[in-house]
Amino acid sequence: MAYDLEEQEQLATLKAWWSRFGNLVMWGLILALAAYAGWSGWNYYQRNQATQAAQLYDELQKAVAAKDNTKVQRAATDLTGKFGRTAYAQMSALAAAKTAFDANDLKTAKAQLQWVIDHGRDAEYKAIAKIRLAGILLDEKSFDEGLKLLAGDFPAQFASAVADRKGDILAAQNKIDEARTAYQLALEKTDQNNPSRQLIQLKLDAIGGAPAKNVG
Repeated sequence: MAYDLEEQEQLATLKAWWSRFGNLVMWGLILALAAYAGWSGWNYYQRNQATQAAQLYDELQKAVAAKDNTKVQRAATDLTGKFGRTAYAQMSALAAAKTAFDANDLKTAKAQLQWVIDHGRDAEYKAIAKIRLAGILLDEKSFDEGLKLLAGDFPAQFASAVADRKGDILAAQNKIDEARTAYQLALEKTDQNNPSRQLIQLKLDAIGGAPAKNVG
């Protein structure tokens, strides 16, 4: 069917426009498709990483239950090495540190905790690692290193644990006034119904402290 005059004019206009801008349109479409493919591929990669990490973490948990420190450390090394950007890596390093500590392998315990401190992506996991590592340093009488770990900002929910650990280190250094202040702060930051209050109060009493004021 022959085009009428108006249709021919529209077609000529379209051809002229395409001749001028067609390449730009095609490149735009190519880039858009490439971006979509990349986004889809990244999402698939992330899901695949999380699935594999979850399976490996499950194996680690079984090894923890069996108290098999060798298998725990192997699984934790795989998780931190291959899936270091996942939450499972942080959890596995903390679990591996506990297992190593229970096996009296302090060097490995410290290394696992340090990994969380250096590479952890969540402030809560990093806080737990710092508090636990400070405890090991206390046992090793590395007091200054322990206090250095406990300096700086921590999530609010860890205020009591940090102050309590500081009190332990300061008391071990025979810095009684500073230890008393730390234990009193720990009590103030601990909920009235938390059983750990009793232990903190006992430590405070042991160095001649006074009970902290009740907070609402």
